[in-house]
Amino acid sequence: MSRHGRNARAGTNRASLYDDITNKIIAELEAGRVPWVQPWGTAAAKAPVAMPANAATGRAYSGINVLILWGAVIEHGFPVQSWLTFRQALSLGGHVRKGERGTTVVYADRFIPDDEKKRAQETA
Repeated sequence: MSRHGRNARAGTNRASLYDDITNKIIAELEAGRVPWVQPWGTAAAKAPVAMPANAATGRAYSGINVLILWGAVIEHGFPVQSWLTFRQALSLGGHVRKGERGTTVVYADRFIPDDEKKRAQETA
């Protein structure tokens, strides 16, 4: 969930999210780093080489989220590629340190047109 509130219309902050991601990628490129290439031998890569995954569910992240989370690992020097939502941390008995900030990822669900749903219900 975004920090902008539960009742925000879907897509209202989408442009700023796209701008944030684009600006991060451009900054990396201008610094001479290619953000989608793993920095194998650098000190910044403290986490083992792996695909980012949700620590509670084990589900691997995909798409642009892989780049976003790899960038966060390198930027902040995180030691692992495991991620949790705030609520997942609380439900597992953990906590989030005061002042910590989340990393924004993009959520995409499968889109099934209403007429497809209706047809599936009729044939079931």
